[in-house]
Amino acid sequence: MREGDIRGIIFDIDGVLEFQGKVCPGAIETVDVLRDKGIALRFLTNSTLKSRESCTARLRQAGFRICREEVITASYATAVYLEELNPRSCWIMLEGEGLDEFRHFNQDTENPEYIVIGDNRSKFDFVHLSQALRVLLKGARLIGMQPELIDKSIGETTLNVGAWVGMLERASGAQATYVGKPSPFVFELTLRTMGLDKSQVVMVGDQVATDIKGARNFGIRSALLRTGEFRAGELDGSLKPDYEFGSIREVLTIL
Repeated sequence: MREGDIRGIIFDIDGVLEFQGKVCPGAIETVDVLRDKGIALRFLTNSTLKSRESCTARLRQAGFRICREEVITASYATAVYLEELNPRSCWIMLEGEGLDEFRHFNQDTENPEYIVIGDNRSKFDFVHLSQALRVLLKGARLIGMQPELIDKSIGETTLNVGAWVGMLERASGAQATYVGKPSPFVFELTLRTMGLDKSQVVMVGDQVATDIKGARNFGIRSALLRTGEFRAGELDGSLKPDYEFGSIREVLTIL
């Protein structure tokens, strides 16, 4: 396949378009150029706190030309995944605007069919986690909105969703299903909205374990940016991106 056959680009958000509250240099201009060239764009984030709507609004406020249909958050993707399961009831353990994605599900904290875990922050406490454990031991199924263990996007290192899900997995013996990157589901969902073939799409991200691994496993090309949460040691393994750039502006060179 020729490089000129690229017709779609999936951008990670945190660490690629913005990082720690600031827009990354060249990000707005690069998105504008790609849009003007007719490249299909999607913006894929493992954030669970933000809904599709609130994430779009934040990016627009920062200066990006983006529409809601182009944004896929881990909370939105998990809601789509749940819709396909058609569950009897769920316990959605999540705070923030991302919770809006689950308004139409039947919530049950006592006997849910599924426990669905995102970034629940202040409610990740002894009472709620012990209740979640008891429900899992009774047979509820466990879904993690995304598998990352730590987060550095806000500056200080904090526990991420995967750490809490992993703790409940070990305590209960349940095996979690993860939806966000690097899960194939979220890539398949994103590609479905683009109407393109895998060979026509490139994933651009700053993390090897989620962006690059997810793209490779799903069968699309990847471009690693040495920005955001990228650490040089991540490239010591066998997993390599198809492209590697020092700034988002260099993404334009693959067209």
